[in-house]
Amino acid sequence: MRKAVLLLLFLIGSGSYQVFGQNLSLFQKFWFIQNGDTLPYRLLLPENFDASKKYPLVLFLHGSGERGRDNEKQLTHGAKLFVQAANRKNFPAIVVFPQCSERSFWSNTQFLFNDKNERSLYFVNGGEPSTPMKMLISLVNNLFVQYKIKKDQVYVGGLSMGGMGTFELVNRMPHTFAAAMPICGGANPSIASNLKQTNWWVFHGAKDNVVPPAYSENMVKAMKKNAVSVKFTLYPDANHNSWDAAFSEPDLLRWLFSKRLLYNNSHEFNN
Repeated sequence: MRKAVLLLLFLIGSGSYQVFGQNLSLFQKFWFIQNGDTLPYRLLLPENFDASKKYPLVLFLHGSGERGRDNEKQLTHGAKLFVQAANRKNFPAIVVFPQCSERSFWSNTQFLFNDKNERSLYFVNGGEPSTPMKMLISLVNNLFVQYKIKKDQVYVGGLSMGGMGTFELVNRMPHTFAAAMPICGGANPSIASNLKQTNWWVFHGAKDNVVPPAYSENMVKAMKKNAVSVKFTLYPDANHNSWDAAFSEPDLLRWLFSKRLLYNNSHEFNN
């Protein structure tokens, strides 16, 4: 077992959360606390959950607009997909939506502004992870202890800031995820050679003026050059909210859950 961490889990009854509709109250509220830092997260168990059975694990990382500590806003985009009756029946899984703190970021991303206040992004390759990323890695390790997880069916996705976090999490835990789906994100193309164990479906809007599609295009180009299994969907008329189109892809979950990690013979994850 990895180093013991200070872990405190608070569970609030499902009936207390009604902001986004009753179905989302199926996501239970928890708080992961380590070394004085807190990572709120919501967790959805499969229907008729059986603690003796193994299940796939899905992580989803929200965008910058859903940061905070209310343990609610992170369900704004994507959570409804996993509570749909047909999806719960056809794709039983443990689904986790963590929440990044207000003034932090999932990935090591730097923002550059010129004298016209035009923004560009720079993605750091490596270095110390942000506090939310460090806690997210610890949370993943803890979930493997708390629940019986199918180690060859661990998945991650995210949008915008969370799409960037998706690339970074896989880079830092390269032998963990069978598939990943970053939406309107990006990363440093130099990490592409470290992403080979994971199957990728990358999404972006061609008219995105918040996170330009070039960030995904450059990643996909580098990934293909490094023989990473990746497909890319560029929506010609979508702006930054390309997640709406991605979540409407009829084969999204079928594709995701069809992927298996080729090998996972180590439980030692990169931090």
